[in-house]
This record gives sequence, C-alpha cells and structure tokens, in this order.
Amino acid sequence: MQAKVCGLKTAKQVEACVSNGANFCGFILNYKKSHRFIDYKTAEHLTQINRQNTFYVGVLVDPSDDDLKTFSNLNLDYFQIYGDYSKEQLSKIKLNCKKKIIMSLQIKQEKDILKYKIYEEVADIILFDSSGLHQSLSWNYKWISQVPSHITKMLAGNINIDMLENLKEITDIVDVSGALETDKVKDLSKIKNFLNKIKQIND
Repeated sequence: MQAKVCGLKTAKQVEACVSNGANFCGFILNYKKSHRFIDYKTAEHLTQINRQNTFYVGVLVDPSDDDLKTFSNLNLDYFQIYGDYSKEQLSKIKLNCKKKIIMSLQIKQEKDILKYKIYEEVADIILFDSSGLHQSLSWNYKWISQVPSHITKMLAGNINIDMLENLKEITDIVDVSGALETDKVKDLSKIKNFLNKIKQIND
C-alpha cells in the first residue's frame, strides 16, 4: 500500500514526507476555501524540492483553462482533478498539460463508485473521496471492493493511522491530510508516524 500526504504548505513538511517515504505529495493549488491552499509562488518553490522517489501532485477543483495552463508550468507529475468532466475532456487535459491524471470521484452513496467506468481508460489513478472537499468526511470504504483490480485505486475521506491495517486489503493508495494535522497545521511527527506505520504494514 502506498501513501499520499495532501495539503502540504512548507518546505519542512514536504521534506518530512519525502525523507520518510511518502509516495505522493499533494498541493492545493486553486481551491482558496481550504486552509491548505497555497499560492503559485509557494507551489513553485515547494515543487523544486528534491523529490527522490516521491511524485508531486497538483490538486485542482473545477480548474479553468487558465488554471490548467498556468499550473502545467509547475514541476508536477500529476494533476488531481475534481469536477464534472467527460472522458474526452480529461484526455485533452492530460495531453495538453503533459501530466498524469488522478481523477477524483466524490462518494455520497454506493452507486457513485460506478463513475470510475467513465474515466478508467484515461485516468492513471482513480481517487474515491468523500463529498467534503476540504472537510474530512467518512464514508463506507468497502464500497470500492466492486472496482476491478486492474484499476489503481486511491482512497480518501477522514483516514487515520488506526485504519491502515484494514485498508490494505481494499486500496492501492491511501490519501491522508487532516489526520496528520495539529490545529490545522501539518505535524511533522504525525507525518513520520503515519508513513512508518505504512512501512510496517507492507513488510
């Protein structure tokens, strides 16, 4: 099982993730309602940090064409996209921006899981998330058991360290944010403990 730490805002946070083996680091680029939002200059700085084996992900909510054009200049491996897009639109974004795509599905009820079928041919990873965006909401993660194994699954929504043993059986990647914060700020010790727990589970 791999780990993505999302909503990073400082160099120390990014370095803690990279040095402790996070597979993905996520940056909130255009969603100003989130306390994890960073401006372009900060994103530019953070994505220049030596990533070693970590992938850098730009998180975009309903991005405009200007957003996509601007953020495609950043040193990112993936765009993680929230919004109502067709397969063709997503394919165009992937081609024009030269980024891999994590397509985010917001899950309120079990049937929402099936939206993966729209994107399975174009998205590199499908993220099954809660409907809360910047709010960490729980949902019934077991619903994703109906998604076939050839699809790379990422799971988000109020995930914490105590759930990891159980989640290994149902997802390829866990996406965590709020559980690694103290007073809405990423806590370096919580980042380290979470990533070490993933390593223990995988051994």
